This record gives sequence, C-alpha cells and structure tokens, in this order.
Amino acid sequence: MLTPGRLREAIQQRMLEALPRPEAAYRPEVAEYARLLRDYPERGGKMLRGSLLCYTGLAYGAPLERLLPVAAALELFQNWALIHDDIEDASDERRGKPALHKLYGMPLALNAGDALHARMWSLLVEAEAPRGVLLEFARLVERTAQGQHLEMTWVERQRFDLTEADYLEMCGQKAAYYTAVAPLRLGALAAGAEPPAAFEEAGMKLGLGFQIVDDVLNLAGEREKYGKEIAGDLWEGKRTLILLRFLRQALPEERSRAEALLRLPRERKPAAEVDWLHRRILESGAVEHARRVAEGMLSEGLEALRPVLSRLPDPQAAAGVLGLLEQLVRREA
Repeated sequence: MLTPGRLREAIQQRMLEALPRPEAAYRPEVAEYARLLRDYPERGGKMLRGSLLCYTGLAYGAPLERLLPVAAALELFQNWALIHDDIEDASDERRGKPALHKLYGMPLALNAGDALHARMWSLLVEAEAPRGVLLEFARLVERTAQGQHLEMTWVERQRFDLTEADYLEMCGQKAAYYTAVAPLRLGALAAGAEPPAAFEEAGMKLGLGFQIVDDVLNLAGEREKYGKEIAGDLWEGKRTLILLRFLRQALPEERSRAEALLRLPRERKPAAEVDWLHRRILESGAVEHARRVAEGMLSEGLEALRPVLSRLPDPQAAAGVLGLLEQLVRREA
C-alpha cells in the first residue's frame, strides 16, 4: 500500500494532469488562464479528503487506478470551492500565499473557480465514474452551498442570537459533509460497494471536529503552520463555536463591544479592536471548550467506525483510514 506521502503525490499529479498547461496555450491570455486554474492545486495542501477516499476504496479491495480520478475530482472540488469561499469571505491568504482574487482580481478568480468546477465533472465523466459517485458529488456540492448560505446570511444579517446547535447544523452542511462523510462514501461507491450508515453518522462527527479545530487554529495556531491569516474569522465576522461561546459568557458591556465590532465590514474594523477581541476570546476559555468538543467528536466518530472498517478486506488500508481521520482533529495546520 502507498504511504500517505506517496498517495498525496499521486492524487496531486492526477489532478494537475486534468488541467491545461500554460506552455501549451496558443496565446498569452490563455496561458494566464491555465496558470489561474493551476494556482491553488499547485500550492499543494494535505490532500486529506482525496487520501481518505483512496484508503477507503482500497480497504474495500478496489485498485488504486480506479480510485485516483475520483480522488482528484474531489480535490478539484476543494480547490474551486476555496476560490469561491475566499472571494465570499474577502480572505487575504490561502496556503501561505495571497488569495487568488488578491493576485488577479475577483472576476478572473471567480471565472477560474467556475472552470475548475467544470473540470471536476469532466474528470468524473472521462473516468466513467459510477452513477452513485456522480450523485454523491452532486449531493456534496448542494450541501456545501447550503451550509455556506447559512453562514453568509448570519454575517450579512447581523445574527447574534445563534446557539452552538445552530453552528453545528451549519458546519455539518458546509464543511463536515465534504471533509469526512463524502470521502468515506465515495471510496465505497467507487469500489462498487454500498456505503454503510456509519460512514455518514461517524463521518459527520469527524468532519465537525475537523472544522472546530480549524476555528481553533485560526485564533490560536502558528501562522507559519496554519497557512492562513490568524484571527481571520474575527475580521470576517464568522459565527464560530468559539465566538458563540464567548458571547454567551461575556459580561454585557463586553458583549456589546464585541457585537459592535463584528457588525462592521472588514475594511472598517479597527485593528486595535480586533486585537482586543482576539485576546479576550483566548483568555475566556472558549478555545479550550472548542478543543474539548472536537476531541469528543473524534472519539465518538472513531469508535463508531472501527467495527465497520475491521470487517473490510484490506486491514492495512482500513488502518490508513483511521490514521487519516485522527489527523483531521489532532493537527496543527
């Protein structure tokens, strides 16, 4: 079985093979178009979702050659969704470099995201992916978009009456499904098997844990490892589990001050006030609370998955699935 590092390389290579090459372009503008499409994929990334898909399919006994196009398509989804997400959130950075819309402007970046979306479907069709795989991709796109809509409307409509349950609902749709549920299900479907119910139930917990850890790293991570702007969630006004916990426990005057800051658009937020809120959240214990929730999600998810994975034909690949899932939550980047 391939090591995680070699598997990441294989997925990235398959993904890049599906994209146009600047040197093959017939005019300079088309070469630039190819560079935009390849920008985020060439930045690398952990390829956790594609790797999780491959190890799951291998555990079912499928050959890697059948799984790689589906895994590459899932990583293309990740990349075009990130381009759109960075535009919608007005993010400054992605994977340690300026966001694509900061380099080329919003219209060209948006167009590149649309083109990657098309290439995702083309890759699946060219690989003659089973109907169940195509339907699962449609499902993950729709669920992610609905979750993104929830998050954006909460910011745009200045919602501060949200609960932790609201966050978990939004996060389950926006991030958890495509991070863990879809890779597990797609691995089984690409192998010609029917995904067990545990893949969705456990995968949702593990995907939620992943996103909560991402929220933690956004406030308490190391910039060099995290690869994105520290405290970016505060600049963008995102309603994270951490922020909601802080607001619920804050004194009335602190909550009013925090809400007044969060109501401002990014460009009008005073840096000193963002620094104040960042510091107060770190002091409040809300980050530690989020870490505990994420660890609980990890333990529950892994406990539910182990008996299912233990019955699959390839125990070594099944162990790779569990190892990757642990990395989703216990990580520093």
